[in-house]
Amino acid sequence: MRVVGTLEELREVVPEPHVSLWEKDIGRIDPTARTFIETSPLVMLATSAPDGTCDVTPRGDPAGSVLVLDERTLVLADRRGNRRVDALRNVLANPHVGLLFVVPGRSDTLRVNGTARVVSDAPFFDRLVVEGARPVLALVVHVEELFLHCGKAFLRGGVWEPERWPDADAVPSPGEMVRSMKDLEPSAVPEIDAMLAHDAEHHRY
Repeated sequence: MRVVGTLEELREVVPEPHVSLWEKDIGRIDPTARTFIETSPLVMLATSAPDGTCDVTPRGDPAGSVLVLDERTLVLADRRGNRRVDALRNVLANPHVGLLFVVPGRSDTLRVNGTARVVSDAPFFDRLVVEGARPVLALVVHVEELFLHCGKAFLRGGVWEPERWPDADAVPSPGEMVRSMKDLEPSAVPEIDAMLAHDAEHHRY
């Protein structure tokens, strides 16, 4: 295994890109980016702890639920979850975040990098209500970098092509995965699957 350990070694393999690719970052939310964000029902949130350990979590809500307050400010509601608050704990210690906005059927994505704050109330919280549930926390993100990411990854993976999707029966169910990870008896699988399905259906907000 040949390990690449320096930038010089990396550039021996991957030459510098054209200057236009460095300049695609506009550092703000223009009207087209705003539309993309407001159309996206799914965003991946990346955070990092002070020791360098990282976490990526999906955040999903009806399109339009991520608020665009101005050309440099986004708001993401923190919805009901398992109460580990991994991302929020990271942000409290290290405010740098990365966001990847996804629109179903679109292979290109929108990348946003910046800094975030955890807030427990603000006038805009009423705009974050979904199905009658008002979040108790939200992330306010100050946009520092913003650019469109090409669709090659989604095209290579056939993400929006059902004929290329794996057979669902070939993928372990959530219950099977929990059973394996926790070394439980196989008989526990149906109960775990039923419990997780019920929680996902009835406790989304």
